[in-house]
Amino acid sequence: MSINDTDVVPFISITMTTTLLIKNARVLVTMDDQRREINDGAVFIRDNVIEQVGNSGDLPQSADEVIDATDHVVIPGLVNTHHHMYQSLTRVIPAAQNGELFNWLTNLYPIWANLTPEMVQVSTLTAMAELLLSGCTTSSDHLYIYPNGCKLDDSIEAASQIGMRFHAARGAMSVGQSKGGLPPDCVVEDENAILNDTQRLIETYHDHRRHAMQRIVVAPCSPFSVSRDLMRESAVLARHHGVSLHTHLAENANDIAYSREKFNMAPAEYAEDSGWVGPDVWHAHCVQLDDNGIYMFARTGTGVAHCPCSNMRLASGIAPIRKMIDAGVSVGLGVDGSASNDGAHMLGETRQAMLLQRVGFGPDAMTARQALEIATLGGAKVLNRDDIGALKPGMSADLVIFNLNQVSYAGALHDPVAALVFCTPSNVAYSVVNGRVVVRQGQLTTVDLGNVLERHNKLAHNLAEAAR
Repeated sequence: MSINDTDVVPFISITMTTTLLIKNARVLVTMDDQRREINDGAVFIRDNVIEQVGNSGDLPQSADEVIDATDHVVIPGLVNTHHHMYQSLTRVIPAAQNGELFNWLTNLYPIWANLTPEMVQVSTLTAMAELLLSGCTTSSDHLYIYPNGCKLDDSIEAASQIGMRFHAARGAMSVGQSKGGLPPDCVVEDENAILNDTQRLIETYHDHRRHAMQRIVVAPCSPFSVSRDLMRESAVLARHHGVSLHTHLAENANDIAYSREKFNMAPAEYAEDSGWVGPDVWHAHCVQLDDNGIYMFARTGTGVAHCPCSNMRLASGIAPIRKMIDAGVSVGLGVDGSASNDGAHMLGETRQAMLLQRVGFGPDAMTARQALEIATLGGAKVLNRDDIGALKPGMSADLVIFNLNQVSYAGALHDPVAALVFCTPSNVAYSVVNGRVVVRQGQLTTVDLGNVLERHNKLAHNLAEAAR
């Protein structure tokens, strides 16, 4: 099947083929140990695993499905390490268009208190569609608010429907305003109930095996919305079951002030005191992480989810990512919630990561290829996975294909790989997740996106009106 075929019926589920061959790529970016970029590259997939990678002439010439990637770049699927997918329902809410983090949250909590299970499911489909079309094949999602019967199961069902590799983070808030926390009391939960539900989710859904499509993450929301006891008990629970931990940390100056006032510690010190450091832990943002925190994270293998667009949107600052990487900290990219980013384009986030480091730390602070590595291998390491982020034999069959014959890449074909990051971000031509084609010729194959968006916009309207 040629990539230029036009007789494709959209919006139907494509059954996984036994073998899949992508060949004739202008460049195939492997992100393997040698960081090879193969001209006229090809990848051969059997079921859900990459079997061969190399020059098109050296690989099998036939398969159950063949995609001709002439004039295209093939890269590993991008990895999104931090998101709040329900927030796609509250993009550009007037009351939250301006203001820093705490003010922004205070204006949005009363709106989010009216979320329903259908809203969580439909917003997850919408957010994942946006991610898949932008080059992302694996995503974490941090759902920390559960009003009106909402459950993390609603997100998990949506991920299974659309076909995205998913790390579902069971967030939680337990300290409301009456106890000195930021969220209103109406959106916090009992801590025993939180721990019990988290254990239920792990026992029901977590798949520890290599190539797993579904994993559960233990993820109390933030130091300003949960107790120290919950942080510690969550770490114990996660390590008992062998799952990862995730939370927000050191996002802005007010976050630092809260930590020092309530705990008499810097955020990184609080994380260490609570058992929240190690290779099974990653923290979102870390914009204001100090040098001691950076070296502690490097020493302990603790990861960071860098969210450049959100950090700019809320004026939280410029995270010292170059310093973190040089110190040995594992860093991945995250789009963050669509109410603090208003977009969830992973290739666009990759570009922004490169540009923001240059604004903060000089024109050589980050190259295009370094940014792309953070978005692939970096994200895989942060999620504690060794089976995604690179195209080489034995890896999960997750890859995306970008068409170079677009106006945004005109004049940039002397370096097509750098062009993906430097030029205006584009959507994928094809996306393969776990060996399954989920985007074909720029169209999702697993859901009717038009119907999803129609329902999503109605629900977004209802949610905004309910808070009036």
